[in-house]
Amino acid sequence: MIDVNVNLSHWPTRRLPFDETSQLVQKLKDAGVTQAWAGSFDGLLHKDIAAVNSRLAEACSGESDGLLLPFGSVNPTLPDWQDDVRRCAEEHKMPGIRLHPNYHGYALSDPRFSELLDLADKRGLIVQIAVKMEDERTQHRLLHVDPVDVAPLLTQLTNRPKLRVVLLNSLRTLRADTISQLATAGRVYFEISMQEGVGGITTLLEHAPLDRVLFGSHFPFFYLESALLKLRESELAQFQLDAITRLNASQLLSDAG
Repeated sequence: MIDVNVNLSHWPTRRLPFDETSQLVQKLKDAGVTQAWAGSFDGLLHKDIAAVNSRLAEACSGESDGLLLPFGSVNPTLPDWQDDVRRCAEEHKMPGIRLHPNYHGYALSDPRFSELLDLADKRGLIVQIAVKMEDERTQHRLLHVDPVDVAPLLTQLTNRPKLRVVLLNSLRTLRADTISQLATAGRVYFEISMQEGVGGITTLLEHAPLDRVLFGSHFPFFYLESALLKLRESELAQFQLDAITRLNASQLLSDAG
């Protein structure tokens, strides 16, 4: 399996089980995950993004036996953020970047976000956008962060037909019609970590094409078993399981390379 949504380092307000890289890697291996696309919790609040990405790249190359694939953070509200994009692509050889617009304080209609998409598109980088990280009901009172409004993304996709965008932690927030609109507007992918309800993936496939659905766990913030259960409780044919758990992500990564 390929898990497109894991994070390294420590969540800002509490320790999580398996938040040490070696433990996280072993847990993923035991579950049958052969590749995990990893961001860093440090990317949410740290201002030295270059250091965040360097630590992420080092951890992925040093402790994961090739299982972890780093996706660097970029914060376009910070000075010289364009160089962070360059470093991700050129120095760390990352296949993509991971964005947290709500934590960094910009909307998807922001001109800086448009510039960021242009740079990522030019370099062939996958763009992951975390729509939310935590349920609003459990947030620390000093860290209340609303979900990202993805509506402006529809316009941003219009002139970027080759851009690959993966929405993380989005399915508790997006309405069915928005999912359909995004999938039609461009190469937008959805991972399943926040899909709710019995047979939730089957329901998702009524609105998103099979080749746009990816396996993601939001581990270690969520229990890894939760994502695995979503696969088992939905009535999926083997070809659907194969596509969601590995083939779609593998093709997406191949296109980025």
